[in-house]
Amino acid sequence: MERSLQEIEGNDWGDPQPDATRLISTVLELRRRPIGTLEVEDLRILLGQQVGVEVLVPLALDRLEDDPLAEGDFYPGDLLVSVLRLPAEHWRGHPDQVRRMNDVIAAVPPEEVDRDLQGDISAFRSCMY
Repeated sequence: MERSLQEIEGNDWGDPQPDATRLISTVLELRRRPIGTLEVEDLRILLGQQVGVEVLVPLALDRLEDDPLAEGDFYPGDLLVSVLRLPAEHWRGHPDQVRRMNDVIAAVPPEEVDRDLQGDISAFRSCMY
């Protein structure tokens, strides 16, 4: 938890170019932070960009198991949505994480499941079959 994604993956993506977007600069900076220091918003950003998925999904699931509607900077459940939207290939290769994700989904209070979240949940579940 003291190592960064950059250290774990053994791949330095370099510094942002002067004309880099805020998102690119943020991703490059977050890749250099120890993963144990990453906040919900940091996980949301990185997973939303599909960066460090293999390393970060277990951490995100830990957070979601504590609070299925963990909130970054946008809205309650924004981390959940980022994780639900990961590619089907990831989930197919990690049945243990699928089980954990299904438990997280089951823990979301029904009154918090709006049409958009229900669509993301349905898409996640359909990629398993």
